[in-house]
Amino acid sequence: MPRTHKTLPRLFIDSPMDVGTELPLDKDHTNHLVNVLRRGAGDHCVVFNGREGAFLALIVQTGKKLVTLELIEQSAPQTPANDLWFGFAPIKRLDYEIQKATEMGAGIIQPVITRYVQNPRLNADKLKTHAIEAAQQCEVLNVPDIAPSIGFGELLGRWRENHGDRVLIFCDEAAASSSPIDSLAALEGRRLGLLIGPEGGFADDERDALLAADFVVPISLGPRILRADTAAVAALALIQSVAGDW
Repeated sequence: MPRTHKTLPRLFIDSPMDVGTELPLDKDHTNHLVNVLRRGAGDHCVVFNGREGAFLALIVQTGKKLVTLELIEQSAPQTPANDLWFGFAPIKRLDYEIQKATEMGAGIIQPVITRYVQNPRLNADKLKTHAIEAAQQCEVLNVPDIAPSIGFGELLGRWRENHGDRVLIFCDEAAASSSPIDSLAALEGRRLGLLIGPEGGFADDERDALLAADFVVPISLGPRILRADTAAVAALALIQSVAGDW
């Protein structure tokens, strides 16, 4: 993305895009662009749909209930889809965890209902909104897929069926403190997934099931117990820097 565009508003719009296309905006996008961001006719913004790259757009018509954008040039080509799977037990700071996973390159985000999850009822549309907001703010062109919630037992039982040869990494807070670098370096080039537990951690039998699975690689995050949302960011950073796309 050209740095000359870094101050422009960015909108995710799920419509086909090409130079010369005119996009009439819906009520929510119009309100955000005109009333919240105070943009009007002759101003520019950047739009993307997660499939065809990002485009510089000109606001060519405004009104209280109508905004039309004209796509005048492609500002960035579409980036390759991210393959990293990120599974998490829902926590109170749900928006933060999804936003950070999006920023850090997760391609698939899936809630996993473990024993100690406090709030298993989730709004899928709201989860997608959190991911889109993060993509808009951080110039991410691939908005991750939000997979339906899955129970912990079903996740492990159907892992090979659903994920093939993907390796599942989990942060084992009960393990002795050690560096995760060697374990992660051995996974370079493999398809990877990361599972983060809930506030309170995994139940003993859940941890035992993870350690017994041949597709699971446990790692330590050091001598301190981290909050679930902190552990997610730390583990994603480690994975992307050692075995991912950093």
